[in-house]
Amino acid sequence: MKIILDAMGGDNAPEAVVVGALEAVKAWDCQLVLVGKGEAILEAMKKNGVSDLPAGVEIANADDVVDMHDDPAAVLHKRKNSSMVVGLKMLAAGEGDAFVSAGSTGALLTAATLVVKRVKGIRRAAMAPAFPNKAGGKTIIVDCGANAECTPEFLLQFALVGSLHAKKSLGLANPRVGLLNIGTEDSKGTALQLATYPLLQKAHDQGLINFIGNVEARQVPMGDVDVVVCDGFSGNVLLKSIEGTAMFLGSTISAMFKKNIVSKLAALLVMKDIKAFKKLMDYREIGGTQFLGIKKPVIKAHGSSDALAFRNAVRQAMEAAQANTAEDLEEALKQMAAVKEA
Repeated sequence: MKIILDAMGGDNAPEAVVVGALEAVKAWDCQLVLVGKGEAILEAMKKNGVSDLPAGVEIANADDVVDMHDDPAAVLHKRKNSSMVVGLKMLAAGEGDAFVSAGSTGALLTAATLVVKRVKGIRRAAMAPAFPNKAGGKTIIVDCGANAECTPEFLLQFALVGSLHAKKSLGLANPRVGLLNIGTEDSKGTALQLATYPLLQKAHDQGLINFIGNVEARQVPMGDVDVVVCDGFSGNVLLKSIEGTAMFLGSTISAMFKKNIVSKLAALLVMKDIKAFKKLMDYREIGGTQFLGIKKPVIKAHGSSDALAFRNAVRQAMEAAQANTAEDLEEALKQMAAVKEA
């Protein structure tokens, strides 16, 4: 399996990408292509004690870099020689099985849509991270930032692709799908939620998804739902709130155990559990989020990703390539269309 990485994308590129890639090659049986400025990539390797390219690692030179302030719609024309665009073109041409970038979200989504293309029938690709929950499983949030403004039809497709993704990636036979709202009653929400609810209910009645109704934000980390459907604006607020709460709890717990000698001794007794909790809530352990609805796996890593995050983004890209949901998604969309016509 070959994973293509945008070596110049993200706040800590190229060093974090390079180090993460080298760790990934050691950890898993995969091949990697680092796309970007060749000299900068080699310099990052030398800085970390690697003088020669390891087996399984290639460099594809790209002289330009997509800036975070670039207009996403103009990237393909103005930055056609950038590491992001060159990497996506390699993916579309079959020169790799998945692509990873920590660059601009808008630019990556636009370029992936135009170069790699959406699955036939998909209106908008969506970001769908999977977060750990209290029940011991994971909850997928669709969409978490790719589409700030949505129509009810978009959310209906998010429910379908999210449900299929949960089946493939989480191994759930009948994932529970919920609509993010300010209350569980079907009369709650804005015009978007009110119009989306009956569409999801109808899809449930037709056996396309397992819709359990509206869910509140507090139910998400509790594991009351497997797939949360929402517009990208609300989903991103939910996502960042969960991340911020996790950071707050982690720092608060750490401070509690550093108060005095007694608390420090108590910390030694539960240190294993503390480390496990921090790892559970660390976004770097997740790696990134896949753009659901794109024909081939495109993984968006966090802009501030370090080597650990890129290492896990490679693992996530491998899992996405193995799942290969594009064909199943296209078939599911045909079924949905057939039911609508009937």
